[in-house]
Amino acid sequence: MVGRPYLPRMQAKNSLLDELSWRGMVYQHTDGLADALATTEVIAYVGFDPTAPSLHLGHLVPVMGLAHLQRAGHRPVALVGGGTGMIGDPSGRTSERQLLSEEEIGANSRAIEKQLSRFLDFSGKKAALMRDNAAWLRPLRAVEFMRDVGKHFTVNYMLAKESVQARIEGGISFTEFSYMLLQAYDFLELNRREGVTLQMGGSDQWGNITAGLELIRRVEGKTAHALTMPLVTTASGSKFGKTEEGAVWLDPARTSPYKFYQYWINVDDRDAGKYLRLFTLLPRQEIEALEKLTQTAPEKREAQQALARDVTVRVHGDQAARVAEEVSRVLFGKADPTKLSESVLRALSEEVPFAESRDTPSMLDALVTLKLAASKSAARRLIEQGGVYVNGQRASANTELTSTKPLAGSYYLLRKGAREYAVLRSGR
Repeated sequence: MVGRPYLPRMQAKNSLLDELSWRGMVYQHTDGLADALATTEVIAYVGFDPTAPSLHLGHLVPVMGLAHLQRAGHRPVALVGGGTGMIGDPSGRTSERQLLSEEEIGANSRAIEKQLSRFLDFSGKKAALMRDNAAWLRPLRAVEFMRDVGKHFTVNYMLAKESVQARIEGGISFTEFSYMLLQAYDFLELNRREGVTLQMGGSDQWGNITAGLELIRRVEGKTAHALTMPLVTTASGSKFGKTEEGAVWLDPARTSPYKFYQYWINVDDRDAGKYLRLFTLLPRQEIEALEKLTQTAPEKREAQQALARDVTVRVHGDQAARVAEEVSRVLFGKADPTKLSESVLRALSEEVPFAESRDTPSMLDALVTLKLAASKSAARRLIEQGGVYVNGQRASANTELTSTKPLAGSYYLLRKGAREYAVLRSGR
C-alpha cells in the first residue's frame, strides 16, 4: 500500500499561497512566488505611512498577510515610513496629502509600532522586524539619489503607473510624483540590509512595488517578488471600515473597544464569511461552519459574534473584548444590571449620556440632567407611564435614587423605554 508522501517543512510552505488565496487575500503576484515560498525562507515587508497616530481597519488586510506569512515559517518586516511620511503616497488619492511635521511623524510611527506588535511576534527564531525608512531616506542627498536611483527610471515608465495616471488630470506635485522612487529605494535598502525579497501591499500599490522589483534587478541583478491584496468592499456597496462617525481606528481613544466590537457585530450576513477569512486566523473548517449558520440560523448571528470577539481580542486584548461584549449585552437588554462590574459601567459611561454628582440627585433631576426628559414635569409623566427603569427595575412615583442601591458602589443605570440608556455616578 502506498502511503502519503512525507513533506519536509520547507516544502510544506507551498500551501501558504493557497491559504491566502482561499482567504481572498491575493489580488496579484509575480511569477515564481509560489516556488520561492516553497523552497526558501522568504523575508517580506509591508510599509505603513504614519499619516495618523493609529492604523485603521483598512490597514488590516496586509497586516494579516504578514501574520499568515510568519505562521508559515517566514519572517515579516513591518516598515514604518518615517521618511516617506514626509512626502505622502499619491496612491488611491484624488488630492495632495497634507504634510506633517517631523515631530508628528515620529509620534505617529511609535504608536503604529505598538499596534503592530498585537499581530506579529517580535521574539524568537522567526521574530518579526520593525524598521523605519527614516534611517536611510533622511540622510539621503538629492544629487546622489537622482544619480543612483532616478537614472534607472524613465518619465514614461513612471507616467504609465496607475497611481500617477489617476492624478494627471487634476495635477500632481513633483513631491508626490517622486514617491514611487522612494518606495522603490525602500525595497532596495531592505533587500540589502535584511535580505527582503517580497513586498506585500494593497492592490493600489502594484505600480510602486513593481518599481522596486525593477530597481533591485537593475542595481543588484537579483529577482524579487510582489504580492498585492484586494481592497475590501462591503456587500451593500459602502466603504469598508467606515461608519457615520468616520473611520474605525485601532486606537481605543479614537474608536472605543465597544464601538470597534459593534462594527463587526453589525456586518451584513453576506460579508461575515469573507471577513472571517480576511481578519481572523480561525481554521477553514470552523469558518465554513459559521458561514453555514448565516444561512440556516441568521438570527443567532454566530458568525458575527465569532468575528467580533476574535478581532477585538487581537486589537484590544481579552479584557477589553469581554467588557465590550457585556456593554453590548446591556444595551440590547440581555444583561442583569445588578451584576455589572465597575469596568463595564465605566465603559458604558463612554457610550451613553453620563453625569457625575457629589450628592445623589432626585429621580426627576437625574432624568433631566441626563437628558432623558426635557423637564421635571415631563420626567414625572414618563415615570407615571411606566417608561423609566433604574438598575433594571421599573420606577414608580415613589422611587428615589437615594433609596436605591447603587451598582458597583456608586453607579445608577437609568433606562427610558426599551433601549435609551444613561449612567449616573454619585457619592464620590
